[in-house]
Amino acid sequence: MRVMGIDPGTGILGFGVIDVDKNHQLELVDAGVIRTPVKQSDDLRLKTIHDELTNIIQETKPIAMAVEKLFFAKNVTTAMSVSQARGVVLLCGRQAGLEIYEYTPLQIKQSLTGYGRAEKKQIQEMVKTLLKLQEVPKPDDCADALAAAITHSMITRF
Repeated sequence: MRVMGIDPGTGILGFGVIDVDKNHQLELVDAGVIRTPVKQSDDLRLKTIHDELTNIIQETKPIAMAVEKLFFAKNVTTAMSVSQARGVVLLCGRQAGLEIYEYTPLQIKQSLTGYGRAEKKQIQEMVKTLLKLQEVPKPDDCADALAAAITHSMITRF
């Protein structure tokens, strides 16, 4: 099973694609971020996200998409911006015919560490360990996206 994880954002959107075999072994396929210029208008930023994410989906061919849910934001402007990016992500997934699943930060933390209040560093180390990587994926948005994909693999396992 090939799963794409997404950490939504307008300025930086993290993505990670993993393969999960019959024995539930995980393997990194691709990971990175989509960046948009801060000074660019929202409509152009969202179009960039749509176009780049569509290309990544076409190249990596996942069957499922795990998207981190917006839990809370420090201000309304940030929440609106991230919500718009999430909408574009969900649209891209649906247009590609992917099964879409959403997970809260609490669910992701519990899945990877067994503790819902785990620190970001702990999550990153678990991503590194579970994917047998030499280093923690950078930037954080990329590691968060991989954590969402891993969460989906663990939840569907049971």
